[in-house]
This record gives sequence, structure tokens and C-alpha cells, in this order.
Amino acid sequence: MRITGGKARGIPIKAPKGTITRPATDRMREAIFSSLGNRVEGSRVVDLFAGTGAYGLEAISRGAVRATFYESNRNALACLKQNQQAVLKSCELSGDIFRIFAGDVYSVGTVSEKADLIFIDPPYDTIEDRIEDIFQQADKHADQEAWVILELPGDLELEPKGWQLIRRFGNSKRDTPGAAVFERRTLEH
Repeated sequence: MRITGGKARGIPIKAPKGTITRPATDRMREAIFSSLGNRVEGSRVVDLFAGTGAYGLEAISRGAVRATFYESNRNALACLKQNQQAVLKSCELSGDIFRIFAGDVYSVGTVSEKADLIFIDPPYDTIEDRIEDIFQQADKHADQEAWVILELPGDLELEPKGWQLIRRFGNSKRDTPGAAVFERRTLEH
């Protein structure tokens, strides 16, 4: 795995050994960021269930100005911190553009700074049962025009309350990663 675009392109991403994390593939991130285009430049991002931090770090490499990461696994946090340092060095940036919270995503309280892009890559086996909880956390971080990018099994169809699907990535096989991009649902008059 590596950063696929921007100033840190080609930097390897370290991941913990074992199956605790399921890092986003280079191909999936490349497709997502290609579709986000100019929306990344100057954005503030949140990476929920960050794992290695691949989504947030990719965003920084491509011009995001701030990234906040949430992760509870100690081994993943160690890799995330190493990956963060490598991206900072490659992009010639200072560490104050990153915030890392070590803890459970579901226990996040009030958030002072809002984000433009929210990347969510939860354990697949929790998505269907916890989708409303997951999007409640996204709501805490979301600016009024924020987009949520959710990685999920390819065959899973969701309609989170208050959000509408913009685009899907990947194929429709159960064991194949896919992703969906959501924006806030607008009220019709």
C-alpha cells in the first residue's frame, strides 16, 4: 500500500500485522479521490475508524489543510503515527495539521471544528446494525455541505437518515470492497 497521488505520492503506508485492520486498497482510494477532484484541495477531513490513516493521509497529500483521525486499536495507532510522519516529511508540512484521537468513535462528544469530507471505513460486520450510529458520528463532524465517503461491502445498499447517495464504487460482490459517497439530503419545497 502507498499514497496514490499528490505531494506524498508513492510513500508506503504501514499496516499492523494480522486481520485487525482492513486498509483501503490503493485502487479504491485512487478511484474515490479521482471522483472527488477539486473538492479535496483546501478541505478539512475526518477519518473515522482510521486504521492506517490511508484516507486522511491521502487527502493531505492531495491538498487538504487539516485531518482528524479516530482509531481505538493500539497497533493501528502506532502505524498511523508512523504514516503521518512520513507524509508530513514528504509534503514538507508541520504536525499541527493533524489530530489523532485514540478511542472509540461512538463515544465522541461535541466537535468544535467541522469537516468538508468525512471518510468512514468501519468493520464490515458492524455496518448494517450500526449505520444510524455511524452517521450520527458523521453528523457531529459534518459541515453543512460535507460529503461522507463510506467504504462498505460491494453488495450492501444503505439509505442513512438525512443523507442521499451520490455515487457508488466497486462491484456488487459481498466479499469485495466498495464505497459510497453521500451528501446531506435537501428538503424539497
